[in-house]
Amino acid sequence: MVMAGKGSLQLSYNVKRSLLRGIIVGVGSMLAYLLVVVITTPALPPAAAISAAFQINSIIIAGMGAGVGLQIFLSTYSKSLGCRLDVKRKASGGNSGGAAMTGFFSFFSLVPLGCCGTWLYILSLLPSVVGTGLSAGLIQYSQPLAYLGIAIIFGFNGITIYKLRKERSLIH
Repeated sequence: MVMAGKGSLQLSYNVKRSLLRGIIVGVGSMLAYLLVVVITTPALPPAAAISAAFQINSIIIAGMGAGVGLQIFLSTYSKSLGCRLDVKRKASGGNSGGAAMTGFFSFFSLVPLGCCGTWLYILSLLPSVVGTGLSAGLIQYSQPLAYLGIAIIFGFNGITIYKLRKERSLIH
């Protein structure tokens, strides 16, 4: 994974390639999040909508990008080693679900600021789908639920790291 150089740390080609993919996908997921904010906020200029999203959900935006990027890094790196992790598909599904959950709930906190006005329409339909009580709870606790989504993403990443280390110890 890491090769020793003249007093410096040199990364192998597989690590560099995996890291680059992880960074690209992580940044891409943050950009996709911001694109949804801009698209669903026709009443505000894009810069104002993005600014509001960062003021309210900066931890969520960064956490989601880092978690998704880490998952892509781990997946790409494990493939380059020839590992056959059983957890890869489960982790990808868990991270996708965690990212979707994080994004969905984090948009609720932007509605009172005038962002994501389209989500008002979605929120108005929510009681007919899940009931009034559950709907109110989901809206009231949208921020902690978004953080739970990030925890799910990093939880699956932790499982993937554990499995990767276990697989590598069997190889060596």
